[in-house]
Amino acid sequence: MMTNAQRGHKGHEGHTGNNRPVTVRTSVSFVAFVSFASLVASAVPARAEIVFFNTGRTLSVKSHRVDGDSVVLALRNGGEIVCESLIIARIGPDEVPYPEPELAVELPVAVVQEAMAVPYGDIINRFAAEQDVPVKLVRAVIEVESAYKSRARSPKGAMGLMQLMPATARRYAVADPYDPASNIEAGIKHLKSLLQRLPVALALAAYNAGEAAVQRFNGIPPYPETRDYVSRIMRLAAR
Repeated sequence: MMTNAQRGHKGHEGHTGNNRPVTVRTSVSFVAFVSFASLVASAVPARAEIVFFNTGRTLSVKSHRVDGDSVVLALRNGGEIVCESLIIARIGPDEVPYPEPELAVELPVAVVQEAMAVPYGDIINRFAAEQDVPVKLVRAVIEVESAYKSRARSPKGAMGLMQLMPATARRYAVADPYDPASNIEAGIKHLKSLLQRLPVALALAAYNAGEAAVQRFNGIPPYPETRDYVSRIMRLAAR
Protein backbone atom coordinates (compact mmCIF):
# COMPACT_ATOMS: atom_id res chain seq x y z
CA MET A 1 0.00 0.00 0.00
CA MET A 2 1.19 3.56 -0.56
CA THR A 3 0.78 6.82 1.21
CA ASN A 4 -1.07 9.63 -0.50
CA ALA A 5 2.17 11.27 -1.55
CA GLN A 6 3.93 8.12 -2.69
CA ARG A 7 1.37 6.03 -4.51
CA GLY A 8 -0.21 6.48 -7.91
CA HIS A 9 -2.39 4.08 -9.84
CA LYS A 10 0.67 1.99 -10.77
CA GLY A 11 1.63 1.52 -7.12
CA HIS A 12 1.01 -2.23 -7.10
CA GLU A 13 2.01 -3.02 -10.66
CA GLY A 14 3.95 -6.26 -10.61
CA HIS A 15 2.51 -7.88 -7.47
CA THR A 16 -0.53 -9.54 -8.87
CA GLY A 17 1.30 -11.20 -11.70
CA ASN A 18 2.84 -13.63 -9.20
CA ASN A 19 -0.46 -15.20 -8.18
CA ARG A 20 -0.70 -18.93 -8.74
CA PRO A 21 -4.13 -20.56 -8.84
CA VAL A 22 -4.87 -23.83 -7.08
CA THR A 23 -7.32 -25.95 -9.00
CA VAL A 24 -9.59 -28.73 -7.73
CA ARG A 25 -10.26 -31.10 -10.59
CA THR A 26 -13.69 -32.08 -9.35
CA SER A 27 -16.95 -30.14 -9.33
CA VAL A 28 -15.53 -27.51 -6.98
CA SER A 29 -12.91 -24.88 -7.78
CA PHE A 30 -11.07 -22.77 -5.25
CA VAL A 31 -7.79 -20.89 -4.90
CA ALA A 32 -5.03 -21.34 -2.37
CA PHE A 33 -1.75 -19.51 -2.63
CA VAL A 34 1.26 -21.19 -1.08
CA SER A 35 4.96 -21.89 -1.64
CA PHE A 36 7.08 -24.99 -1.22
CA ALA A 37 8.17 -25.73 2.35
CA SER A 38 8.97 -29.19 3.72
CA LEU A 39 7.39 -31.86 1.52
CA VAL A 40 9.69 -34.70 0.47
CA ALA A 41 10.07 -34.76 -3.30
CA SER A 42 9.00 -38.38 -3.67
CA ALA A 43 7.35 -41.07 -1.61
CA VAL A 44 6.96 -44.84 -1.74
CA PRO A 45 3.55 -45.67 -3.21
CA ALA A 46 1.11 -46.96 -0.61
CA ARG A 47 -2.38 -48.35 -0.67
CA ALA A 48 -3.54 -45.19 1.06
CA GLU A 49 -1.91 -42.04 2.34
CA ILE A 50 -2.72 -39.45 4.99
CA VAL A 51 -2.00 -35.80 4.24
CA PHE A 52 -1.23 -33.75 7.35
CA PHE A 53 -1.98 -30.06 6.77
CA ASN A 54 -0.41 -27.22 8.74
CA THR A 55 -3.87 -26.32 10.03
CA GLY A 56 -4.01 -29.59 11.99
CA ARG A 57 -6.45 -31.19 9.57
CA THR A 58 -5.79 -34.51 7.87
CA LEU A 59 -7.06 -36.01 4.65
CA SER A 60 -6.86 -39.60 3.44
CA VAL A 61 -6.09 -39.87 -0.27
CA LYS A 62 -5.27 -42.61 -2.75
CA SER A 63 -1.82 -41.25 -3.49
CA HIS A 64 0.16 -38.12 -4.25
CA ARG A 65 2.78 -37.03 -6.70
CA VAL A 66 5.05 -34.02 -6.95
CA ASP A 67 4.75 -31.97 -10.13
CA GLY A 68 7.39 -29.24 -10.08
CA ASP A 69 6.50 -26.91 -7.20
CA SER A 70 3.03 -28.42 -6.92
CA VAL A 71 1.64 -31.49 -5.19
CA VAL A 72 -1.15 -33.50 -6.81
CA LEU A 73 -3.42 -35.36 -4.36
CA ALA A 74 -5.41 -38.18 -5.94
CA LEU A 75 -8.86 -38.39 -4.31
CA ARG A 76 -10.80 -41.59 -3.86
CA ASN A 77 -13.67 -40.38 -6.00
CA GLY A 78 -11.37 -40.10 -8.97
CA GLY A 79 -10.67 -36.35 -8.75
CA GLU A 80 -7.44 -34.58 -7.94
CA ILE A 81 -6.37 -31.56 -5.93
CA VAL A 82 -3.42 -29.60 -7.30
CA CYS A 83 -1.68 -27.29 -4.86
CA GLU A 84 1.69 -25.96 -3.83
CA SER A 85 3.09 -27.35 -0.65
CA LEU A 86 3.36 -24.82 2.20
CA ILE A 87 0.03 -25.93 3.65
CA ILE A 88 1.18 -29.57 3.83
CA ALA A 89 3.26 -30.53 6.84
CA ARG A 90 3.90 -34.13 5.78
CA ILE A 91 2.41 -37.16 4.03
CA GLY A 92 2.48 -40.64 5.51
CA PRO A 93 0.99 -44.08 4.85
CA ASP A 94 -2.58 -44.75 5.95
CA GLU A 95 -2.87 -48.25 7.39
CA VAL A 96 -6.65 -48.19 7.55
CA PRO A 97 -8.35 -49.98 4.62
CA TYR A 98 -10.76 -47.84 2.60
CA PRO A 99 -13.13 -49.61 0.23
CA GLU A 100 -13.27 -47.48 -2.90
CA PRO A 101 -17.07 -47.32 -3.43
CA GLU A 102 -17.74 -46.20 0.14
CA LEU A 103 -15.03 -43.54 0.28
CA ALA A 104 -16.35 -41.79 -2.79
CA VAL A 105 -19.33 -40.89 -0.60
CA GLU A 106 -17.42 -40.29 2.64
CA LEU A 107 -15.27 -37.45 1.28
CA PRO A 108 -17.52 -34.38 1.05
CA VAL A 109 -16.15 -31.35 -0.75
CA ALA A 110 -16.59 -29.22 2.40
CA VAL A 111 -13.96 -31.34 4.18
CA VAL A 112 -11.50 -30.78 1.33
CA GLN A 113 -12.10 -27.04 1.33
CA GLU A 114 -11.71 -26.78 5.10
CA ALA A 115 -8.51 -28.80 5.06
CA MET A 116 -7.00 -26.59 2.38
CA ALA A 117 -7.14 -23.53 4.62
CA VAL A 118 -5.16 -20.42 3.76
CA PRO A 119 -1.66 -19.92 5.15
CA TYR A 120 -1.35 -17.76 8.27
CA GLY A 121 -5.04 -18.37 8.96
CA ASP A 122 -4.65 -18.19 12.74
CA ILE A 123 -2.80 -14.87 12.54
CA ILE A 124 -5.34 -13.41 10.12
CA ASN A 125 -8.27 -14.53 12.26
CA ARG A 126 -6.75 -13.12 15.44
CA PHE A 127 -5.93 -9.64 14.15
CA ALA A 128 -9.09 -9.38 12.06
CA ALA A 129 -11.13 -10.11 15.20
CA GLU A 130 -9.12 -7.64 17.28
CA GLN A 131 -9.68 -4.85 14.73
CA ASP A 132 -13.25 -5.90 13.87
CA VAL A 133 -12.45 -6.20 10.17
CA PRO A 134 -14.16 -8.99 8.17
CA VAL A 135 -11.73 -11.88 7.94
CA LYS A 136 -12.84 -12.75 4.40
CA LEU A 137 -11.99 -9.24 3.30
CA VAL A 138 -8.51 -9.47 4.83
CA ARG A 139 -7.87 -12.82 3.18
CA ALA A 140 -9.00 -11.44 -0.17
CA VAL A 141 -6.67 -8.45 0.17
CA ILE A 142 -3.71 -10.70 0.97
CA GLU A 143 -4.55 -13.03 -1.89
CA VAL A 144 -4.64 -10.22 -4.43
CA GLU A 145 -1.75 -8.25 -2.95
CA SER A 146 0.86 -10.98 -2.52
CA ALA A 147 -0.64 -14.42 -3.19
CA TYR A 148 0.29 -15.21 0.45
CA LYS A 149 4.00 -14.76 -0.27
CA SER A 150 5.53 -13.33 2.89
CA ARG A 151 8.68 -12.18 1.05
CA ALA A 152 6.85 -10.47 -1.80
CA ARG A 153 8.15 -7.05 -2.85
CA SER A 154 6.74 -4.83 -5.58
CA PRO A 155 8.78 -2.63 -7.93
CA LYS A 156 7.48 0.36 -5.95
CA GLY A 157 8.79 -1.05 -2.67
CA ALA A 158 5.61 -2.50 -1.14
CA MET A 159 6.57 -5.36 1.16
CA GLY A 160 5.24 -8.63 2.50
CA LEU A 161 1.85 -10.28 2.65
CA MET A 162 -0.23 -7.09 2.74
CA GLN A 163 2.31 -5.09 0.71
CA LEU A 164 3.16 -2.40 3.22
CA MET A 165 4.89 0.69 1.89
CA PRO A 166 7.86 1.88 4.00
CA ALA A 167 5.92 4.90 5.29
CA THR A 168 3.00 2.71 6.33
CA ALA A 169 5.34 0.28 8.07
CA ARG A 170 6.85 3.18 10.01
CA ARG A 171 3.40 4.54 10.87
CA TYR A 172 2.49 1.27 12.59
CA ALA A 173 5.97 0.70 14.07
CA VAL A 174 6.70 -2.41 12.03
CA ALA A 175 10.32 -3.39 12.59
CA ASP A 176 10.31 -6.21 10.03
CA PRO A 177 7.72 -5.81 7.23
CA TYR A 178 8.43 -9.37 6.09
CA ASP A 179 7.43 -10.88 9.43
CA PRO A 180 3.97 -12.34 8.72
CA ALA A 181 2.40 -11.41 12.06
CA SER A 182 3.74 -7.83 12.06
CA ASN A 183 2.82 -7.31 8.43
CA ILE A 184 -0.72 -8.65 8.79
CA GLU A 185 -1.37 -6.69 11.97
CA ALA A 186 -0.25 -3.41 10.41
CA GLY A 187 -2.06 -4.10 7.15
CA ILE A 188 -5.33 -4.81 8.96
CA LYS A 189 -4.96 -1.69 11.08
CA HIS A 190 -4.42 0.42 7.98
CA LEU A 191 -7.36 -1.21 6.22
CA LYS A 192 -9.53 -0.54 9.26
CA SER A 193 -8.52 3.14 9.26
CA LEU A 194 -9.72 3.39 5.66
CA LEU A 195 -12.94 1.48 6.36
CA GLN A 196 -13.75 3.88 9.20
CA ARG A 197 -13.80 6.78 6.73
CA LEU A 198 -14.89 5.20 3.46
CA PRO A 199 -17.31 2.59 2.09
CA VAL A 200 -15.71 -0.80 1.46
CA ALA A 201 -15.11 -0.36 -2.28
CA LEU A 202 -13.57 3.08 -1.82
CA ALA A 203 -11.45 1.86 1.11
CA LEU A 204 -10.03 -0.86 -1.14
CA ALA A 205 -9.39 1.67 -3.88
CA ALA A 206 -7.56 3.85 -1.36
CA TYR A 207 -5.51 0.84 -0.19
CA ASN A 208 -4.39 0.34 -3.79
CA ALA A 209 -4.15 3.83 -5.30
CA GLY A 210 -3.96 6.06 -2.25
CA GLU A 211 -6.64 7.98 -0.40
CA ALA A 212 -5.76 11.20 -2.22
CA ALA A 213 -6.67 9.62 -5.56
CA VAL A 214 -10.05 8.51 -4.21
CA GLN A 215 -10.72 12.03 -2.94
CA ARG A 216 -9.57 13.62 -6.18
CA PHE A 217 -11.95 11.55 -8.30
CA ASN A 218 -14.66 11.43 -5.63
CA GLY A 219 -14.88 7.68 -6.08
CA ILE A 220 -12.85 4.76 -7.42
CA PRO A 221 -10.11 6.25 -9.61
CA PRO A 222 -10.46 5.46 -13.34
CA TYR A 223 -7.29 3.41 -13.33
CA PRO A 224 -7.73 -0.08 -14.87
CA GLU A 225 -5.44 -1.62 -12.24
CA THR A 226 -7.38 -0.12 -9.34
CA ARG A 227 -10.79 -0.98 -10.76
CA ASP A 228 -9.68 -4.57 -11.38
CA TYR A 229 -8.12 -4.70 -7.89
CA VAL A 230 -11.35 -3.63 -6.18
CA SER A 231 -13.47 -5.96 -8.30
CA ARG A 232 -11.28 -8.99 -7.60
CA ILE A 233 -11.22 -8.45 -3.85
CA MET A 234 -14.97 -7.87 -3.64
CA ARG A 235 -15.61 -11.13 -5.54
CA LEU A 236 -13.23 -13.12 -3.35
CA ALA A 237 -14.61 -11.67 -0.11
CA ALA A 238 -18.16 -12.56 -1.16
CA ARG A 239 -17.41 -16.27 -1.48
